[in-house]
Amino acid sequence: MRRFVVAIVAALAVALSLGVCPALAQTTASNAGYVPPSFDHPRKVVLSLSENEPARVNEVIGNVGNVQRYYGADDVKIALVVYGPGIHSVLKGSPVAERIEGLVAIGVEVLACKNTLDTIHKTAADLLPGVTLVPSGIPAIIEREAQGWYYVRP
Repeated sequence: MRRFVVAIVAALAVALSLGVCPALAQTTASNAGYVPPSFDHPRKVVLSLSENEPARVNEVIGNVGNVQRYYGADDVKIALVVYGPGIHSVLKGSPVAERIEGLVAIGVEVLACKNTLDTIHKTAADLLPGVTLVPSGIPAIIEREAQGWYYVRP
């Protein structure tokens, strides 16, 4: 049995060296530059919220919390970009105001689309404390992606 295992391992080594299994070789090569998340190299995740349906809003907020719990507060930076009908979740008096304020309190960057606010005749003064105004929601996501952030649309 031992000879059989040694023969299999040897055959795989030869196959890799000859390029017979390029997918396996690529997987091994791509892991070579892997850097685990840390305080100095946090994962950067941007999520979006563009809906106003209560169950959906709560699901997205829950996903943000799950990401932070998974990585730990020091090993991840999270931005939540809110636009379209989702903007109602970051307005004063929102049914999820407490949850949004909780995200801000744990270091989540909550970004509200000014274009959407203008459309519904609201201003920065109508936003919950700690919510940051950006000129436009979708470009805010695009720019984060260009800076190496992972975009997740839950």
